[in-house]
Amino acid sequence: MNLPFFIAGRYLFAKKSHNVINIISLISAAGIMLGTMALIVILSVYNGFDGLIRSLYSTHECDLLIVPAKEKSFIPHSAAFDQIRSSGNVANFCEVVEENVFVKYGEEESVATIKGIDSVLMKISTLGNYLVEGEFSLYHGEVAQAVIGRGIAQKLGLRVHFVSGLDLYFPSRFRPVSFINPMASLNIERVFPAGVFSLEKGYDERYIYIPIDVARNLTEYYDGEVTSVELYLKEGVNTDKLQKEFKALLGKDYTIKNRYEQNETLYKMMGSEKLSIYLILLFVIVIISCNLFGSLSMLIMEKKEDAEILKNLGAKERDIKNIFLLEGWMISFLGIIAGVIIGLIICFLQQKFGFVRMPGNFVIDAYPVVIKWKDVIMTIIGVGIIGFFAARLPLLLLKKMKNFDF
Repeated sequence: MNLPFFIAGRYLFAKKSHNVINIISLISAAGIMLGTMALIVILSVYNGFDGLIRSLYSTHECDLLIVPAKEKSFIPHSAAFDQIRSSGNVANFCEVVEENVFVKYGEEESVATIKGIDSVLMKISTLGNYLVEGEFSLYHGEVAQAVIGRGIAQKLGLRVHFVSGLDLYFPSRFRPVSFINPMASLNIERVFPAGVFSLEKGYDERYIYIPIDVARNLTEYYDGEVTSVELYLKEGVNTDKLQKEFKALLGKDYTIKNRYEQNETLYKMMGSEKLSIYLILLFVIVIISCNLFGSLSMLIMEKKEDAEILKNLGAKERDIKNIFLLEGWMISFLGIIAGVIIGLIICFLQQKFGFVRMPGNFVIDAYPVVIKWKDVIMTIIGVGIIGFFAARLPLLLLKKMKNFDF
């Protein structure tokens, strides 16, 4: 058996190990264990929320979104758009008018984004699955209706099927601004709330769905004029390949975005947040590792006589140093292994039983957890590097001390 490894194990697992040094060593291992466990659990929960947000956005996002590169609106009736519309890979070609408007309900006011959708998008939209009140309907006979995000509905104190209508205001594109009567320069449309949806906080606080003809009347867009076209592709179609084909077809005047590109900023921000969480928790583990540094330093001082005896018996200085180095690595290793095991157990239990519940009304009842083995490996590597240097540092510092030698 390797002598340094054997002696390091005896120091760490000795039966009579109740002195201060051993207690500090246990605290060091426990600290590394808790830090590792926290990394595993928090990153897994973050993965769960990341997947949830992506799935929520994917329910109302199209496969490909066509927007003008420079202008605000366009009329998709050219030969290129007719070719896209008739493509065998496109299941649905949907026209959309989207604008920021001022909204008023009774005495309450707010700013929102209207999304005027056509009958095709109305039929295929899955937004109706996320209604918390009312129904997903944009017309009741000849009366125009709206489906409103929960955040806006709460801000306006709005309820569905009430007599009061929701007034939408938008500056006229053709009438000049009147300082005598400012309201004369505004277009006004009234819609009646039919439903309230709850999808994602940022989305709920922004969007109001209305019929596209009402949106065109409000914004004074021409018939057929849109701000974007949403393409829903048939199953099994290569989205990236089709995106390139349509880009070549439409040219530089239009931008075509896939699902990721439609929320690229959000996804990049979430990736940055995850990296920040990882680095912050690693920094916490660095602080916890000060206990390991302290316990090893004290152990080296306490076992100085043992080191002298081993040296006199013929042990090399390198072997004596390796005893304390290996003990530090053992403490780190035990903490990492225990932390990973406990962290994974907690994650598996949360996945199966959902014992930590979400507060309030949310689309899910319990905190989502998704274990990614890449995160587990990165955690082991990150904490392992910290433990590696935390064990070496006491030996390097003590070597520089006067009157100290093995």
